[in-house]
Amino acid sequence: MKLDVSGMRYLTKEHFKVLTAVELGMKNHEIVPVELISSIAKLRHGGVAKILSHLLRNKLIAHDGTTYDGFKLTYMGYDFLALKVFMKHGHIAGLGRQIGVGKESDIYMAVQPDGTEVAIKFHRLGRTSFRAVKN
Repeated sequence: MKLDVSGMRYLTKEHFKVLTAVELGMKNHEIVPVELISSIAKLRHGGVAKILSHLLRNKLIAHDGTTYDGFKLTYMGYDFLALKVFMKHGHIAGLGRQIGVGKESDIYMAVQPDGTEVAIKFHRLGRTSFRAVKN
């Protein structure tokens, strides 16, 4: 799945608070309940529900309601959090096109604030690198 960062400009500080809360909740939970997300993000339950639905539409989180109602981060959600940290610390100013795909990683071009081009490698843990197994 290609990384589409065009929607990143529409995410607010609260969106990233909720994404971070889901990530922190996943340290102890496979599926993070909504109450825990709103508690970690320090936002009201109604506001968190609206933000969660927006993040779910953009495929940054996944909903699982089998055992109990909760959410977990997708690869794209992790990528958005990583890019936000890189931008916040001034390491990159923008992300370019994909230049390579490997067994366990994707490589993208990026631009630093001074205009220098760099490569960013996103590791994909657990990616299936084959479709079928011979008998």
